[in-house]
Amino acid sequence: MTRKDKLIDDIENLLNNYDNTNSTQINPSLLKFMDEETLLSIVDNLLTQKENSKESDIVWLEQFKKIE
Repeated sequence: MTRKDKLIDDIENLLNNYDNTNSTQINPSLLKFMDEETLLSIVDNLLTQKENSKESDIVWLEQFKKIE
């Protein structure tokens, strides 16, 4: 497996972490034309989105916290 193949797998896995019910499969030929830097950027953006979504969930959950 090449580094590019690994990055494509990582992208697919990150997309599947959002929704465990539906599986996302990427046709590797669609991403093969991209260079490693672009693929790394996609991975980075997906990780950032995941982190931001968790932070917004925490903010939302905080409103239900019981204040004593």
